[in-house]
Amino acid sequence: MKLSKVLRLRFQHTRHFFSPEMMTSPLFRYSPQNPTFVLPRFLSSQTSIDADVETVYRIVSSSTHSKNLNQQLKSSGVFLSNDLIDKVLKRARFSHGNPLQALEFFNYTGNRRGFYHTTFSLDTMLYILGRSRMFEKMWEVLVDIKYKDRSLITPRTVMVVLARIAKVCSVRETVECFRKFKKLVPEFDTACFNSLLRTLCQEKSMTDARNVYHSLKHNFRPNLQTFNILLSGWKSSEEAEGFFEEMGEMGLKPDIVSYNCLVDVYCKNREMDKAFKVIDKMRDEDIPPDKITYTCVIGGLGLVGQPDKAKDVLKEMKELGCYPDVAAYNAAIRNFCIAKRLGDANGLMDEMIRKGLSPNATTYNLFFRVFFWSNDLQNSWSLYGRMMHTGCLPNTQSCMFLIRLFRKLEKVDMALQLWNDMVERGFGSYILVSDVLFDLLCDVGKLTEVERCFLQMVEKGHKPSNASFRRIKVLMELAKNPEALKNLTEKMALFGSSIHLPESTDNSTEASRSESLAC
Repeated sequence: MKLSKVLRLRFQHTRHFFSPEMMTSPLFRYSPQNPTFVLPRFLSSQTSIDADVETVYRIVSSSTHSKNLNQQLKSSGVFLSNDLIDKVLKRARFSHGNPLQALEFFNYTGNRRGFYHTTFSLDTMLYILGRSRMFEKMWEVLVDIKYKDRSLITPRTVMVVLARIAKVCSVRETVECFRKFKKLVPEFDTACFNSLLRTLCQEKSMTDARNVYHSLKHNFRPNLQTFNILLSGWKSSEEAEGFFEEMGEMGLKPDIVSYNCLVDVYCKNREMDKAFKVIDKMRDEDIPPDKITYTCVIGGLGLVGQPDKAKDVLKEMKELGCYPDVAAYNAAIRNFCIAKRLGDANGLMDEMIRKGLSPNATTYNLFFRVFFWSNDLQNSWSLYGRMMHTGCLPNTQSCMFLIRLFRKLEKVDMALQLWNDMVERGFGSYILVSDVLFDLLCDVGKLTEVERCFLQMVEKGHKPSNASFRRIKVLMELAKNPEALKNLTEKMALFGSSIHLPESTDNSTEASRSESLAC
């Protein structure tokens, strides 16, 4: 069946997101006076962790000194295999564990005679350090690994490091750091160049990526992946078409990824006719559209105000044997959320579940966004309860929609429960959420709670922002609480200046190693 044949559907009427029956069920019980969920604890298979991993992670997260860590790990009797270390570091990453404790564990295990870390462990450790903006320590780790097993430093490692740096540094500084990898990676080739371009597309702008591509392309040999990366980030269909033509001039034949990028650009620019022509061309070249192709079309139809036709594309996918995934359903749900037809959106989420697909954080965030802008506290809180009950942990965006709503409506108890869940379950960004939470607690004069949350955050190895600390400091001075203020000041001093990006790595290792990294 042709795609054009399926795009025929009538618009449906909006209905409420939660029915009265749903709101009175135990799953969605809500009380403004007592905002605690009446929910059973749900342990999904994803949270079941091997006993040894749990044991080691607890030792790492509770250690206060390297000697204590070494002794406890030895006395635990757990064999520290590569697989176990990978899982412990992964747990530290997703639990937002203390980066310095994770680094101590990484160094201890790596310094054992005859032991070599996996690439996964290295990349995870660098991600943890980069997220906390401990760039100097990132370079220290990289230089040590270079001299122990250079093969562990891959193009993916390059991307992990550059992505964290690009978040807080300029394009020039990001490119300078990229050049340092020339003396770190086994081969400084097109794969590394592609890592830089992907980073710039994701963290900066397509203009930056294009400029860097043109300035460095003569030092590398662009391949199909290079153009696919550049095509994936364009917002302008004219510029995307230009890169598509340049790719053909270099003798590179487009693949499914190339065509999907072009379809996506047309859909985002509401040029659906062009998108359908590309799909027809794909079929002519025996490149059948895949889930990503259809997901782009679903998103494009939503942008031109045709959510029902977009929903019908889901049916066509099934008829063609290309079954929709969570991303495809999310695109269709987004369309109904934009149209404020939350009943239809909720119906699609129920359909997902019936088809054996689990809604993810992105699915829930589509609803959180609508509830935030409509100041719908009750539905936001109920949806958060549903999310936690099903074992789908909120991501940073989920937390920000919730904490900003609680801040706006001055719901201190809800804000504190969200924070406690974050600390207990290890989700969300402490740095971003704490800024809003501290503002709320300071506004209502809850200095005891401010101090507790501040210390919890520091315990996890995350530095509160300077702006938050200054405000807390002023209030504690007014409240004449010098002891608490002294304690918080000492905790802040522990972090020092972790945002600084070193121009060289002179302080990261011994002088001979540092000189080998000079650009």
